Amino acid sequence: MREFIVEADGGSRGNPGPAGYGAVVSDATTGETLAEAAEYIGIATNNVAEYRGLVAGLRAARALDPDASVHVRMDSKLVIEQMSGRWKIKHPDMKPLAAEARSVFPPGRVSYEWMPRDRNKHADRLANEAMDAGAKGRQWSPSESRADLATPPAVPEPSGPPGDAAAGAAKARAALAETRPNTATEAPTTAATGPAPATGSGTATGPGSAPATGPGTTPAAGTEKTSAAVTGTAPATTTGTASAAGAGTAPAAGGRAAGAARVGAAAPLGGHRLSDGGPRPEGARQPSTPGWSAAPDLGAPATFVLLRHGETPLTPQKRFSGSGGTDPSLSDAGREQARRVAEALARRGTVQAVVASPLARTRETAGIVAARLGLDVTIEDGLRETDFGAWEGLTFGEVRDRHPEDLNAWLADPEAHPTGGGESFAETAIRIAATRDKLVAAYAGRTVLLVTHVTPIKTLLRLALGAPPESLFRMELSAASLSAVAYYADGNASVRLFNDTSHLRP
Repeated sequence: MREFIVEADGGSRGNPGPAGYGAVVSDATTGETLAEAAEYIGIATNNVAEYRGLVAGLRAARALDPDASVHVRMDSKLVIEQMSGRWKIKHPDMKPLAAEARSVFPPGRVSYEWMPRDRNKHADRLANEAMDAGAKGRQWSPSESRADLATPPAVPEPSGPPGDAAAGAAKARAALAETRPNTATEAPTTAATGPAPATGSGTATGPGSAPATGPGTTPAAGTEKTSAAVTGTAPATTTGTASAAGAGTAPAAGGRAAGAARVGAAAPLGGHRLSDGGPRPEGARQPSTPGWSAAPDLGAPATFVLLRHGETPLTPQKRFSGSGGTDPSLSDAGREQARRVAEALARRGTVQAVVASPLARTRETAGIVAARLGLDVTIEDGLRETDFGAWEGLTFGEVRDRHPEDLNAWLADPEAHPTGGGESFAETAIRIAATRDKLVAAYAGRTVLLVTHVTPIKTLLRLALGAPPESLFRMELSAASLSAVAYYADGNASVRLFNDTSHLRP
């Protein structure tokens, strides 16, 4: 009996967003690549794309030999665990896809193994090629594929621990070297245009108090870094390319245009730098360097200053506190935090409007700040926190002890719901993206303070950066912290500030 290896992957640039899958079939004995499959599938989630990739890989293997045995390897923990029977399949979109995958070969002829993402490069590249083709309005073509890993020369992996600055700089230099002109007549290149990475399934935020989350994760429910400004602005571009480091672009969920998420040097909240397409002082020299600095003036962006509410009695205890619980008010410490934020924003003088979530802790925080700024508060229901269902008021450890299977599913799949219903992180992302678009249109060219919660703030930052759902576990978002995102007329976003708590220090 022949034995095949099927490696599959799928991704969505937005989750849900433009999605595609890739699958490769190889001979288990020789390692020879026997078949490749890829397809752009339109708007879908990461998990749907991953399952579609699995089905395509199994069908390609069956076409080669219907009597073969198959060993499937994927970097999606969710798909592997569900298809192995160790995790239940609850989501209605996943059940028919899983059933279709099981129907390709008889039971017992397919085995499953999880593998690290960096070992799934062939299928990942196929998925990205499919999404790139879809972005150009066409389907993936095998004749144009470069997914065979023997085709492009491999860039040596820099040595050093994860997150090491020297290793990161080496990767950037390698990416830059690939884009340098080869002849004197070739135009200089200032940005690499590599495809955006396919996003795998993952988790988003944790409890509203930004506690540590699941095993092996960093603290907090959200996205990206753990301390103050990672911020800045770079001018909006219309090419959809990313920086010279070679990162790709990914459209945010909710229908916003694709574009590079720009992170640069810190700029004032609601202010402009000479490089961001904003107004220049009279007599300022127009930069002559090609690239972002030559982008057209798109006018003042809509700037969201994102304020997480002050502490409640639940915050220091790191308990789940969403929109389905007791709706606590601020503690005395939380009110003092709100007053300090108000003074800091009054000194900056850039906020022109205040919008708040309808929950008590955000309305109270917004009221204190707005009173100091001489502004009214507008309530926006779309800014409410995620509903954590039966987990409301519990710590992460208590949830793990009482509902371990539900918690594991929730940590592995942004479409999973907390015990007892509530809201999935995928649903939260759709709601937040729609609210973002509504507010960007309403406050074009203005700076507005959004007083909201952990999950909405981290989701706005994740979408602005084009980051995958699992990036929500990579952020710490403190009570009464400030973040900021600017939204430009071409659909691009610029993260200007993250988790700034300097105003809370004596």
